[in-house]
Amino acid sequence: MEKTEFTLPFLATCFLYLISFFPTPLKAEDTITPPQSITGNQTLISPSQNFELGFFTPRNSTYTYLGIWYKNIPKRTVIWVANRDKPLFNYNGSLTFNNDGKLIILNHKRIVLWSSNSSGSARNPVAQLLDTGNFVLKDFENGNSEKYLWQSFDYPSDTLLPRMKLGWNFKTGLNIHLTSWKSNDDPSSGEYSYSVDPRGLPQLFLQKGDKKVFRSGPWYVKQFKDDPVLRENPVFKPIFVFDSDQVLYSYETKDNIISRFVLGESGLIQHFTWNDYHLSWFSEFNVQGDQCDDYGFCGAYGSCNIKNSPICKCLNGFEPKLMHEWKMLKWSSGCVRKNSRVCINGDVFKKFTGMKLPDAVEFHANYSISIDQCEAECSKNCSRVAYAKLDINASGKGCITWFDDLFDIREDFVNGQDFYLRVSASELDSNVERSKRKKLILLPVSISVTSTIIVLALWLIIKKWRRNGAEVTGIQFSVGRSRSEFELPCFDISIIEAATGNFSVYNKIGEGGFGPVYKGQLPSGQDIAVKRLSEKSVQGLQEFKNEVIFISQLQHRNLVKLLGCCIHEEDKMLVYEYMPNRSLDTLLFDEIKRSALSWQKRQDIINGIARGLVYLHRDSILSLIHRDLKTSNVLLDCEMNPKISGFRMARMLEGDQYEEKTKRIVETYGYMSPEYAIDGHFSFKSDVYSFGVLLLELLSGKKNKGFFHPDHKLNLLGHAWKLWNEGRGIELMDPLLEDDIPTPESILKCIQVGLLCVQEQPEERPTMSLVVLMLDGESVLLPKPKRPGLYSERCFLDTDSSSCGMLNSVTTLVEGR
Repeated sequence: MEKTEFTLPFLATCFLYLISFFPTPLKAEDTITPPQSITGNQTLISPSQNFELGFFTPRNSTYTYLGIWYKNIPKRTVIWVANRDKPLFNYNGSLTFNNDGKLIILNHKRIVLWSSNSSGSARNPVAQLLDTGNFVLKDFENGNSEKYLWQSFDYPSDTLLPRMKLGWNFKTGLNIHLTSWKSNDDPSSGEYSYSVDPRGLPQLFLQKGDKKVFRSGPWYVKQFKDDPVLRENPVFKPIFVFDSDQVLYSYETKDNIISRFVLGESGLIQHFTWNDYHLSWFSEFNVQGDQCDDYGFCGAYGSCNIKNSPICKCLNGFEPKLMHEWKMLKWSSGCVRKNSRVCINGDVFKKFTGMKLPDAVEFHANYSISIDQCEAECSKNCSRVAYAKLDINASGKGCITWFDDLFDIREDFVNGQDFYLRVSASELDSNVERSKRKKLILLPVSISVTSTIIVLALWLIIKKWRRNGAEVTGIQFSVGRSRSEFELPCFDISIIEAATGNFSVYNKIGEGGFGPVYKGQLPSGQDIAVKRLSEKSVQGLQEFKNEVIFISQLQHRNLVKLLGCCIHEEDKMLVYEYMPNRSLDTLLFDEIKRSALSWQKRQDIINGIARGLVYLHRDSILSLIHRDLKTSNVLLDCEMNPKISGFRMARMLEGDQYEEKTKRIVETYGYMSPEYAIDGHFSFKSDVYSFGVLLLELLSGKKNKGFFHPDHKLNLLGHAWKLWNEGRGIELMDPLLEDDIPTPESILKCIQVGLLCVQEQPEERPTMSLVVLMLDGESVLLPKPKRPGLYSERCFLDTDSSSCGMLNSVTTLVEGR
């Protein structure tokens, strides 16, 4: 009994002693107040449990950071980091308050690594994590709990959330902007920043260091008119505040959609929404769309049109500054006036329609005058190069005038604007004369064509009348010179509209050169994917017929299956079997989703694509060159089996024919072979080259297009070849595969095969049949790869090479995808 009385007090004392080492309990899950702190695995959780704040360590890192992430999303998605450039070396740190009521992060030596830079002090400070993801500091002493002394939304990392703002506060000088992570595992400040123009013109800029990379164009009547993806849509609504105190961009989501904009480590800005059904992030769109979005791609007074080939040209009244460079498809030098004697022999302002308004170092914005007043002022002042309407607040007034060289001009732009450029009157007169001569030539031709159309229309009406109302259930096409015919099932438009929810944006699963793609479900319960030819698509009836004809004639487990088509008035649609895992690029180039691609799955995908190409080249009755093989044209079914798609640009070879030549370059930048890009020659070996690029992308998890390495200017192909020659080929491997590959030899063999496929000379590349043998065979002796074609973003040192020149010049031959 005495022993028991002695033990209980002793245990109680020990218990009280031990709990004294635990942190002070938090009053509520979403707030902390002095003397509370957050340490170790402790976190704050917002009231509705949307977000969580605490310390975390990125994968493959030994550093610890204070951050905010989504609470209920399975894989941690960090949206804000406090001490991104001053990490803790372990978890022995804390978030607490200093004597002035500011938030601070202390390391294990009690040294301050980070603090909230709020002005003044707080007597009764409270830090709270809100449901918006905003971490705020308030002072309850002043009785105003809604006034923030500091907030994380003013100091974002790489993510823009709904209600978060980008822009400038002119009173405080605060510049709220996004800064990319250095890498996927390193949240320290990267090279890219995304911000509102600091000069006060309401437009967004992406910069790499001090260099402009992308520009949205000015805000115009409640939207970014020059940037279609930033306009209001069923997912989000943009907001812009522009007055004497501030210029701020923000957005709101609709229907409680979980949404975020992310500035990636490579400078790509993407908009993501969360899909509860698939438990994954869905990339709605990229802010940058194509080459014409590269800032100043065509130089001063050069206009970019992605539908043209070449895509750069000089504005009327201007000519290339360095003609020899333009002949090499290098346009960055821009254009100069043909007649430099402006304002001497008279000049006029020529109207350009459907344009992305240009950028310039010197400009002036006046928001109180009309466009007519603007024209009058510009006519009196020879230093004013151009002008345009700039209606920011839908007041009907506003004008911008430019005073020096104009950059970053784009034409044939969706919802583009008008702008007026000063040109020589003599130049305009010569253009008018040339136009008159063309009209005189075209008049008799037009009469002849119109007559032919009328006769043809009458013949079609008579033919339709003779059919006596017979119902059409299929469409017939002829293939090749044999004129053999086949019939394809044709769906009624009402079936397609019902299946896709009348082409609801919520059923939209992607978009390519053909147009948008929608998921749907037939009355039978079968899931389908519907590709709808877009009005703005550069691809037309011939490409539509190509896809219908070729896929209908092909049957292989690694080719996508076409179920039918639908033609209704001007609408043309293709109906495919639905691929639940979508296209390969949506997994491979997503830092989160890529983990689903194990080494075995990647091997299976590589082998499946190779076998599909062997079927196209050798074993099918059509003998096809695909001409557009890329990751976005490889679909994955529910078991991750690859299915080659995108046959709209395919070409059939007949008899002993081995290659063809075209003036129309249609393949995608990063995948096209050098002989195709430069001379227009394509053959089976063009597909082999594209396969090699795709193979190296699969092994590395990196895109060839836009690949960046701090030590050199090579693209992914050049980087792989460099590592191979230095005996460091294994370093190309995706870090996610480190613990997954059985032996280094297995991936080195694949790298070697990939390099053999992308060799510069077509005759040195293996056939796809040999590629399959190389990949499957254990004892096949592989030759040493030679230099890849198009391996650098710079001009090759070997100036005698047919592929010498800038890689960017090659891409300009590509039509819009």
